[in-house]
Amino acid sequence: MSWLVTGGAGYIGAHVVRAFREAGIDAVVLDDLSTGFEAFIPSGVPFVRATLLDRDAVRKTFADHDIEGVVHIAGYKYAGVSVQRPLHCYEQNVSAMVILLQEMRDAGVDKFVFSSSAATYGTPDVDLVTEATATSPQSPYGETKLIGEWLLKDAGVAHDLRHTSLRYFNVVGSGTPELFDASPHNLFPLVFQALYEGRTPRINGDDYATPDGTCVRDYIHVADLAEAHVAAARRLGAGETIEPVYNLGCGDGSSVRQIMDTISSVTGIDFTPDVHPRRPGDPARIVANGDLAARDLDWQMRYSLEDMVATAWEARQKAGDRYPS
Repeated sequence: MSWLVTGGAGYIGAHVVRAFREAGIDAVVLDDLSTGFEAFIPSGVPFVRATLLDRDAVRKTFADHDIEGVVHIAGYKYAGVSVQRPLHCYEQNVSAMVILLQEMRDAGVDKFVFSSSAATYGTPDVDLVTEATATSPQSPYGETKLIGEWLLKDAGVAHDLRHTSLRYFNVVGSGTPELFDASPHNLFPLVFQALYEGRTPRINGDDYATPDGTCVRDYIHVADLAEAHVAAARRLGAGETIEPVYNLGCGDGSSVRQIMDTISSVTGIDFTPDVHPRRPGDPARIVANGDLAARDLDWQMRYSLEDMVATAWEARQKAGDRYPS
């Protein structure tokens, strides 16, 4: 039997697929390649090129493959842009998930690992976010992720769906040089692209109430994240108790200036970032407690910040001109 990985041709999804294969678990990828790359999918992994909004394609995928469970990573992930394109975000993240859950129900598939987000918390008023911290999303993107969690809760009651939601914080690094983060909105690829083009990276705001005045965030390595998906799938498959939500965070944060300094040190490129005004809505600090995930999913930080930068930079260099600019 196989696990269906939606969005399995993307940066995070491709790492999850590889982690499943290394764990001896077969995977099937469904991806429309709107942001992913077919080359990211390992040889021998069945690939369905389709959008989740195509109900017939989703139904056929379940009919053609012996699917045990679903890891749902596909979606529209740009929080800032979702404010300008809320209807598109809701279509991609909510309507598509409804179709997926309906077709899972009809196919008798009853295990689900959901790619949720720290965006469900909005701007928390606590130093350390736990799963009990109030959710208050401040973008359509964050709202759709929270609605996805609600859908799972209700489907679990109505259709005996076993599920868990993994709330990601800032995912960086690379588990293999062949897989890179090409997001036009994430900090690491933005800085790398600037350096690659000979431009000076920028910091948005240096007057926050933090030790160095720049925003503090929780950064986790994508390979650690992928392992957590494997652990969640195994726990669901074994019928073991599992929490509805887990934070995947490190319990300690790094500031944007620390990230810049580490990138300069690791790459050997000396630069002083330009400082621009704050972006509206950016909280000073978001850092998560990952104790629940450590207890149940063997969650741990296996990579240092230097490792995160070094692996990401190696992947960016290997990508060369294939990298979208």
